[in-house]
Amino acid sequence: MKIVLNGSLKEVVLDIAVEELLETLELSPEQVAVEVNGGLIVRAERSAFQLKEDDVVELVTLVGGG
Repeated sequence: MKIVLNGSLKEVVLDIAVEELLETLELSPEQVAVEVNGGLIVRAERSAFQLKEDDVVELVTLVGGG
């Protein structure tokens, strides 16, 4: 199925959860904020939150530094 990920079309497997998407992208769940269709998905809900066709997903990684 297709989703929009950070402004670009991306093909993903059907019934993928947000947590699985992060694993596929090799992103650390602790360092990523996830928004789907304008709503924040909290870490506790990521394993159960299933993405659907045409969902708009925004991932923001947190970067430390000084």
